[in-house]
Amino acid sequence: MNRLTLIASFLLMAVLFSTNAIAQKKEGYGDEKGGGKPNDASSSNPVPSARDGLYDKTTIAEKQILPYEHLREADVFWQKRVWRVIDTRQKMNQNFGFAKEPFIKVLLDVVKNNPNVRVYLDDEFTTPTTFTEVNSQLGGSDSTFVVDPDTGEGVWRVVSNDFDWATVTRFRVKEDWIFDQEAGRMVVRVLGVSPIRDVLDKNTGDLRGTQAMFWAYYPDLRDHLIHKEVFNQQNDSNRLTWDDLFEMRLFSSYIMKESNLQDRRIQDYKNGRDALMESEKIKKEIFEKEHGLWQY
Repeated sequence: MNRLTLIASFLLMAVLFSTNAIAQKKEGYGDEKGGGKPNDASSSNPVPSARDGLYDKTTIAEKQILPYEHLREADVFWQKRVWRVIDTRQKMNQNFGFAKEPFIKVLLDVVKNNPNVRVYLDDEFTTPTTFTEVNSQLGGSDSTFVVDPDTGEGVWRVVSNDFDWATVTRFRVKEDWIFDQEAGRMVVRVLGVSPIRDVLDKNTGDLRGTQAMFWAYYPDLRDHLIHKEVFNQQNDSNRLTWDDLFEMRLFSSYIMKESNLQDRRIQDYKNGRDALMESEKIKKEIFEKEHGLWQY
């Protein structure tokens, strides 16, 4: 009887020990992606020594863009082209200026690493440019007088300045509003995005004007923006992508221009408060056009 009791106790301890070992292996970080001991420095495929988080985030990496519905020319009953301005200093647009990864940095990284993304100097997409040409005007360079500590002689040297993300406070968006009579609804399609840079005086730091750095063709950007997160102030585990933000219209903007006979911007014939009212008037006309066409 004692022998049977000893055998049963031994088997029970063995089962408990193996279960505990399996549980520890499952709950630990060692065998999961991004955890465990780092590979040897000489390894050709090193992995991070620690993962910055409790779980692997795969949702953003696996997301796919929702393709647009095909539009036939015969189904386009009405169309209006407008240019908008997104001011990153407005409360609703603060995501564009996220300190760690502002939208201008996201946009430049996409253009730099993806040659298939077409970039132009004009909003009609007729004058192509390259990231090299864009990059040459980002930081700029200055000549400075430096004294050699060994010889005591002074020499002039060219110093490259880093690009200041804070100088990009606005983005222009070119888009078409179209009433699709087959679907019976208004649809909007973004065509291009352009970062607007503040040009500052080198000596005084005063604002001298603004400069449209380039125009990125938005249909080319979508495949890449769908994998770029937008910071969510309410929940770090539930973040949208930049493609979601543009397609869901989760930004505040004002219209700076509509298609017109003289090809004028609003600022060319309206100033101050009148310009804002003209922008709101164009928005209202688009809304009323959709309502009228849908009803009648």
